[in-house]
Amino acid sequence: MTDDDTGAATRPPSRREFLRASGAMAGGAVAGGLAGRAAAAEPAAPDAANLPPNVPEWMKAPGEPMGNEPYGTPSVYEKGVVRNISKTLKQYISASGRTPLQDLDGIITPNGLFYERHHGGVPTIDPAQHRLMVHGLVERPLIFTMEDIRRFPSQSRIHFIECSGNPVYTRPYGKTASDLVGLVSCAEWTGVPLKTVLAEAGLEDGARWVVAEGADAAALTRSVPIEKCLDDAMLVYSQNGERLRPQQGYPLRLLLPGFEGNMNVKWLRRLKVTTEPAYSREETSKYTDLMPDGTAREFTFHMEAKSIITRPSGGQKLTVRGFHEITGIAWSGHGKIARVEVSVDGGHDWQTAELQEPVLTRALTRFRLPWHWNGEPAMIQSRAVDETGYVQPTLQELLAVRGSNHFYHNNAIWPWRIDAAGEVTNGQA
Repeated sequence: MTDDDTGAATRPPSRREFLRASGAMAGGAVAGGLAGRAAAAEPAAPDAANLPPNVPEWMKAPGEPMGNEPYGTPSVYEKGVVRNISKTLKQYISASGRTPLQDLDGIITPNGLFYERHHGGVPTIDPAQHRLMVHGLVERPLIFTMEDIRRFPSQSRIHFIECSGNPVYTRPYGKTASDLVGLVSCAEWTGVPLKTVLAEAGLEDGARWVVAEGADAAALTRSVPIEKCLDDAMLVYSQNGERLRPQQGYPLRLLLPGFEGNMNVKWLRRLKVTTEPAYSREETSKYTDLMPDGTAREFTFHMEAKSIITRPSGGQKLTVRGFHEITGIAWSGHGKIARVEVSVDGGHDWQTAELQEPVLTRALTRFRLPWHWNGEPAMIQSRAVDETGYVQPTLQELLAVRGSNHFYHNNAIWPWRIDAAGEVTNGQA
């Protein structure tokens, strides 16, 4: 997809310039503008006794002791920030849980909110009994314990993982950012480069693919090109500084930065080096795309450039006119995000948003744009451009190329509609 030249990207005003232009520099106006930030739910009216200049209740006595909970928990006032799990679909053998993107800041997804996708339930694996087999076209077939794996030189890297059905083409449903594209999350991963383990086994001539198998009841199997295995692929055992959780593949998973989520095999138990792919269920009847001419597009590895505005977004409400920060996330399986453009008039004109550092390869990137809402209806949307020059397309542009029989790999622009009352809803629905 290429830029449709609907408007030149321009530098947005700085935050200071924007506040000055909107007359929000006076203390009362600033406070009102910040109070009007989009929120998932309006907070309860404050108790006047706790407001300045009074001393609030929580300063009048010692707080709660550390408690006897050995694992820390969030504030009780954040209890609504949880994974988005469907109440209409049975969550057992084939299940998923979405990250509440609209409630998060920054680029790192907490482990307890990381999205989940399972095909055979979540196994309970004793790491002392878990083994990784490496065989096939290798000089030395090997079996590794988890202790063996952790003895290799390790590294930590930040990358996203995204389900390729995030969202599907045929059902542009969903109220919130989580409903639409909540099957994406980003973490710091710690483990061993896959090429280090393959070097230990020694690759034979003809090695072209590595077939990875998980230890779940589905024995989920995916084929990985040897080039990826010898590039940035990892065998990871920790996420955000702690050991993987069972839902994320404890005690060992494959990490393929930028490749579709299903290929990042969890509960990894076997790597078979081969000359050809396995043509497993997950790469034939599933995770392929039916094209308009009736052929199937197979092995769509990379997740294309994509972005979404998370605030203001569906289910939120702008309660006052004036300054609001438009913010969201962008990502690309082909590398770094080069820029993100935001439109507040339905795609007619575009402005270049500020990218929050660090901008990392194959990781979520946070973007921000100051905006003055005048109280009139608006349509806001974002489009990402990655370092290859690829521009995130509209849904119409995507359908024109791939047709309507697609199910996976929808990276279309997603607009949000804001009405005169400040209510934010899905612009595609």
